[in-house]
Amino acid sequence: MLLNNIKDVKTIIQQWKKEGLTIGLVPTMGALHIGHASLIKKAKETCDRVVVSVFVNPIQFGPNEDFQKYPRTLKKDEELCNELGADIVFAPSAIEMYGENTGLCNNELTFVCPAYNIVDALCGKSRPGHFDGVATVVLKLFNISKADYAFFGQKDAQQLFIIKKMVKDLNLDIKIISCPIVREHDGLAVSSRNIYLSESEREQALTISKALFHIKELYSKGIKDTSVLFDSAISILDKNIELDYLEFRDFSTFEKAQMAQENTLVAIAAKAGKTRLIDNIIL
Repeated sequence: MLLNNIKDVKTIIQQWKKEGLTIGLVPTMGALHIGHASLIKKAKETCDRVVVSVFVNPIQFGPNEDFQKYPRTLKKDEELCNELGADIVFAPSAIEMYGENTGLCNNELTFVCPAYNIVDALCGKSRPGHFDGVATVVLKLFNISKADYAFFGQKDAQQLFIIKKMVKDLNLDIKIISCPIVREHDGLAVSSRNIYLSESEREQALTISKALFHIKELYSKGIKDTSVLFDSAISILDKNIELDYLEFRDFSTFEKAQMAQENTLVAIAAKAGKTRLIDNIIL
């Protein structure tokens, strides 16, 4: 069922709540792929009813980012959701989400601002304001859906950490379910942005996951010094890859890790051509 109106969604969900049904939310920006499908399947296994939101959120894009070019495939997204058994596809407009006379900035709109020491790291360093926009829209979706569970992919590890912290810090009554990264046959992490890659750029991009797998292999052999692991990964990356960051973080605190250990997040962001890609592993 495709719905665009918040009121309509709330009306249906209120009835589900009266019936004692559990609700799962899968927040997306559309252009759905097998990674999103894995989240929807997990939600179906866990919950009585599943809501998939499809919303390209304008307040999480910077002025020089790809908001206008971001792929929008709502008809195909709806078909996939129906095939997977989602009960509601919620695809609101920006006006529906933020109001007709509201500027999409924190001069006029209430934003959720995650902890600075987290948002100023990794993707947040090169995308100022991005995670404020993410946290704001996710909290709105939590409130609209009244979901018991929300499902997020591990590929956006910093986002996942921030949302879990927001739920804890704001005492939200929802459980966050982390789902594994889905990869294509050659190891490339599935992303809506992969369609932008030329054949040669895709070959370059493959060295991103290869570098991460190389770190994991060295760690399994007992190498824990992150500087050694960093240098070994850099040697794997294609020379045409433009590295944004490759960092080791404690995935319990998000503090930088000098020595790799269990639950260390190894996160990378890099450009192949003009396409910015992210990936990670958890040791």
